[in-house]
Amino acid sequence: MPTIAAVRRSPRVSGETTVVADQIVSSPQKRRLRSNPTSEDSLVTSSLTSSPCKWKSPRRRVNDSPKTPPNANRGDKAVIMSKSPVKRRLSESFLEKPTWNPRDMEQLNAVKQALHVSRAPSKLVCREVEQNRVLEFCKQAVEQEKAGSLYMCGCPGTGKSLSMEKVNQVLVNWAQESGFQAPDTLSLNCSSLSKTSDIFSKILDKIQPRSRTSPLQYLQKMFSEKQQTAVTKMLLIVADELDYLITKDKAVLHDLFMLTTLPFSRFVLIGIANAIDLADKFLPKLQSLNCKPAVITFRAYSKDQIISILQQRLNAFPYTVFQPQALELCARKVASASGDMRKALWICRSAIEMLEAEIRDSINSLDLPSLHGGVSDQPRDGAYDKSLIHESNVVRVDHVAIALSKAYRSPVVDTIQALPQHQQIILCSAVKLFRGKKKDATIGELNISYLDVCKSTLIPPVGIMELSSMCRVLGDQGILKVGKAREEKLCRVTLKVDEADVTFALQGIRFFRNCLQQS
Repeated sequence: MPTIAAVRRSPRVSGETTVVADQIVSSPQKRRLRSNPTSEDSLVTSSLTSSPCKWKSPRRRVNDSPKTPPNANRGDKAVIMSKSPVKRRLSESFLEKPTWNPRDMEQLNAVKQALHVSRAPSKLVCREVEQNRVLEFCKQAVEQEKAGSLYMCGCPGTGKSLSMEKVNQVLVNWAQESGFQAPDTLSLNCSSLSKTSDIFSKILDKIQPRSRTSPLQYLQKMFSEKQQTAVTKMLLIVADELDYLITKDKAVLHDLFMLTTLPFSRFVLIGIANAIDLADKFLPKLQSLNCKPAVITFRAYSKDQIISILQQRLNAFPYTVFQPQALELCARKVASASGDMRKALWICRSAIEMLEAEIRDSINSLDLPSLHGGVSDQPRDGAYDKSLIHESNVVRVDHVAIALSKAYRSPVVDTIQALPQHQQIILCSAVKLFRGKKKDATIGELNISYLDVCKSTLIPPVGIMELSSMCRVLGDQGILKVGKAREEKLCRVTLKVDEADVTFALQGIRFFRNCLQQS
């Protein structure tokens, strides 16, 4: 008789599925349930018997299929959450907006004006903390009718002057709403004064007509004695480029700040300059008199702050102008160099001019629409032409890289870029040879590296004697240092310029860029 496999039964027999010889056998009740196509259990059973994939609940399988990746329904969210907030905003703005048409002169001029240094934004971002501190200082002076002095310092292009303009606007609105008299404001750029002492004449002209006595003496007398016709308004003096008032005896700068310490002074002075230690270095007497001005330091902009400010200016347009990677490259380089926002704006405008020149040069060679005709609506070769037009309409990374090279160009970079091709290959070979701990090598070793580079690019190499002569020429230009030896190939060669300068100078040529990226 055939052997019957023993089956272990559980207490619950009905509705149970028994496994015999690796096959699924349904009980009578399960067969009845399976015959009902509207049953939920039928959906579960059919999914168990028909699909080899992992079982999922009906709720999770509504919009799913056996070939769907595990994170298919959550992929977009996972990608977005993996990015930083600034990069996420850059990517979203790039995808949501249509690409602009740089061939439209109206759009081109509008973008260039928005990125101009003289164009003040409606709201100054990334400087809210500093603005609030300056505003609170001015409010306190107006409320208490008390004189005082404040010094705003920081690197160039960090928003000091622009912040003061915004604070002055808010201060006037606050005074009108709160029932205080808005202060009279006098804004001066000290670099425009013919003489440093002329600043006292400017202040006196703001208060009342010129007197016969010297302006400084008249102001000192006015603020030292109680006047019968008292001046009711406070006077807010904003002195930009304050370091232009520094003289050998420091008398003008000292007398200017001392006006705020007189008993009946209604004079609020806000000085703006780049030097952080100006108050300590040039006003030691004020510190001894306990009259040292309050100091607010404006830090250099970080990469994320520069991106936010550029995005604020570009978000006013309903189209995408820059690739996100291009803006990030500009912000990273400027933040690492100086944090100067004016430099970042100049680089962006220069990159737009690069795109404009590229379109002007290629408009005749490529079958693209004319400068005044706009983008054609006729489809051509599908996705290729669409992507070509899309790429040609935005400011790319290479445009920003060229603009950065112009902004931070050094004489070494100019010299390297002007070298003949074989001398550039020798320099590239030297950079690859000296990577790591090796600081020098013989001309024979350099020749081996040079031959490898020439072989990879199918460029006919020169002989070792000609290579030695080229090394001497590079030595005369201060790029290489070539020693002396009995045999020419035993002369030792040292690289006298930074590897980063060589990489930066040759990155515009694809051959050198790929060669230097190889280990």
